[in-house]
Amino acid sequence: MVSTLKLTKIQIPNSDSDVISLDASTGNVTLNKTLGGTSITVQGEGTATTITIGSTPVVSASANSMTIRGEGSAQTSIQQGLCKAWTSVNSNGTFSTHDSFNQSSATDNGTGDHTTTYTTSFSSAKGSPCLGHTSNVINTTTGISGNTRGGTLISQHLGLTQATGSYTFQVYYGATASSDGNFTDLDAVWVARLGDLA
Repeated sequence: MVSTLKLTKIQIPNSDSDVISLDASTGNVTLNKTLGGTSITVQGEGTATTITIGSTPVVSASANSMTIRGEGSAQTSIQQGLCKAWTSVNSNGTFSTHDSFNQSSATDNGTGDHTTTYTTSFSSAKGSPCLGHTSNVINTTTGISGNTRGGTLISQHLGLTQATGSYTFQVYYGATASSDGNFTDLDAVWVARLGDLA
């Protein structure tokens, strides 16, 4: 049994072509192109950390930042492009969470009035929320069908400002020619939030 293997390159049989090479001074490991393939270089500690395919850097990283090659030569920030929190709740009947990410709790404040509280807060209250809902198949009078009733809406709580550690939202339906709109509970309400975490 060999406990230590010291080498700088691995070559394919019957050839001088390197399959894997190691630069001990930089820590770079290069998977070289063979049989028409493309080389991949992973740079080691002490240099700008990148993964390169051919001559194109596809992933690069520095402190608190990682980018990936997008369309053309554009670089996209992986951290800022991720959805940092989301939830799917059922408020029709017994309030519950279908599924979630970065949510410590969900609270039913009343009809059509709910709060999702984050496990890890955002660094700013001005994050970008994305909201949606299903039509209510149980109580169709508050659904979005029919041409005499305004559609069902979901928005940030009308009386509150955004917070870093939670998001409170309301669900309500529009008026008809003979009745006012009102808050409502639905089978599925979806809230996601983009932005930087604290």
